[in-house]
Amino acid sequence: MSIKEELRDAGEKFRLLSLYQRFEHIVVLILTALIAVIVVAAIWNLSLKILFGLVLSGSLDPSDYSAFQAVFGMIFTVIIALEFKKSLLVMAERRDSVVQIRSVVMIALLAICRKVIILDLAETDAMHTLALAAAILALGIVYWLIRDSDQCLDNTA
Repeated sequence: MSIKEELRDAGEKFRLLSLYQRFEHIVVLILTALIAVIVVAAIWNLSLKILFGLVLSGSLDPSDYSAFQAVFGMIFTVIIALEFKKSLLVMAERRDSVVQIRSVVMIALLAICRKVIILDLAETDAMHTLALAAAILALGIVYWLIRDSDQCLDNTA
């Protein structure tokens, strides 16, 4: 399908939407564009920090835990933004405007995993670590339950 045909098809689908659905669709597209700009800026910033801050300055030491934490924290931030953008695009393509619960749980899991990676265990108390572990376990169970229920729905359809 050519770009002209896709744009014509999208225009026809847009005309069929109600006023509120059009508003919602436009908001989702604007948010998607803004997140795309943020992702590009974050990748540019990450590239500059790795190139100039670590490689060219000669301080690239893979065994340096603080550098490892900083780099992987920034990488996870980009991954979280991409997953968020993907969930918005899925919402824009569907007729129903309900955000997929699985996407929200996945974004929360990624955010907590990022927190665990950048966590300095020497300065963190046991209760904070236990709370993060409990949150990961709870979100993992919810994700597993949602995945199982989605598979059951697919099998019955």
